[in-house]
Amino acid sequence: MEFSEYLKTFDYRARREMKINIATLLDLFKRGEAQIIDIRFAEEVKAWGFGFMKNIPLNELPERLDEIDGDKWIVTVCPHYDRAAIARHYLTLKGYRSKYLVEGLLGLADYLRGDRARDFITAIDTGDGASA
Repeated sequence: MEFSEYLKTFDYRARREMKINIATLLDLFKRGEAQIIDIRFAEEVKAWGFGFMKNIPLNELPERLDEIDGDKWIVTVCPHYDRAAIARHYLTLKGYRSKYLVEGLLGLADYLRGDRARDFITAIDTGDGASA
């Protein structure tokens, strides 16, 4: 799809559907219905990262599309959501079902603390969920 065609169909529904919140994302991931793509640069991921996500830096995305599971929702993430929104637009134009995490990785890090982190990792490690 060309960007101009995408813009012609963009409305309030499309605006709402391009976003996902933390709880919905984690639920989809645990059910094996979402792949999370961390689009930060490698240095950022090396400094701090999430072991259950796939890292494809935004500037490498066009050459690494073969690493994306087209059968799942693709959720792009970055510390806030600016780069994730760009990546989501690109993936949507390439035909992927994609969303971006509204709260960003900073929000996710805050959400996945203590018991929530334990429960989430236990769910994906025991087969009650999916892997990256």
